[in-house]
Amino acid sequence: MADAVHTLKQIAFAHRQKLLATFTLVALENVLFLLYPLVGSFAVNAVLAGKMGHALVYAAMVFVIWAVGSARRAVDTRAFVRIYADLAVKAIMNEKQKGTTSSASAHANLARQFVAFFEEHLPILITATFSIVGAVAMLLMIEFWSGVIALLILLTFLAILPRYMQKNDRLYFKLNNRLENEVNIIERSKNNELNKHYDLLSKIRIAISNREATSFLLIGVVLAILFGATLAILASKTVQAGHIYAVLTYLWGFAMSLDDMPRLVEKFSELKDIGKRVDV
Repeated sequence: MADAVHTLKQIAFAHRQKLLATFTLVALENVLFLLYPLVGSFAVNAVLAGKMGHALVYAAMVFVIWAVGSARRAVDTRAFVRIYADLAVKAIMNEKQKGTTSSASAHANLARQFVAFFEEHLPILITATFSIVGAVAMLLMIEFWSGVIALLILLTFLAILPRYMQKNDRLYFKLNNRLENEVNIIERSKNNELNKHYDLLSKIRIAISNREATSFLLIGVVLAILFGATLAILASKTVQAGHIYAVLTYLWGFAMSLDDMPRLVEKFSELKDIGKRVDV
């Protein structure tokens, strides 16, 4: 893990201005997403009370969220294509000093995964963290026992995370071993060797996919418990429509972000192994 973290820190420091601009917009976007269920609850109650002006505040917030998201997408594309160009050149030159052109090309492709982490997966991680922690905090404030159940689910998953990551690390070590040597295997063009290579790649990817499917099912079970318990709590007392909207929206934010976590953990396991192979 130290290799991957060190490489990510190097990239972040070397391109700190570009990344700061991008992730400032990511943070702003997530703060707005965290607040919009509350604004939505006020809008629902305003509609029911016939207060049109108050209800239109929700439409204004939707526009602001999408405007910030649009700006973020425009900024991050410009930042990350330049970061990858710089990273690929360094990876190729470093590998050319030690190996062949084919291995340099393979390492350049592996290096692309670090840029993909910043461009695709880190924003998802930030969003998921905002959504999960924010949803738990908001639920504890507006529907306490629902928040307690969500917090227990979160703590349970954090407790089993280390063992889950260890298994992922082993699978991605095997996968990247095969991918790193793929160009050489293709160049040799031996039928039996190619069949064996792609058969092993298929088995490893199926194993990774099976773990993701199992995680998805487990998350579905605990979320069904969370939604069922929350709806039972809401049904047992008198609440406004806006309150129900806010609670269910925070529950869905928690659910969708929790569902993103297995893929993010898998991605970090992949980066940890790549960090040991690629010198950027």
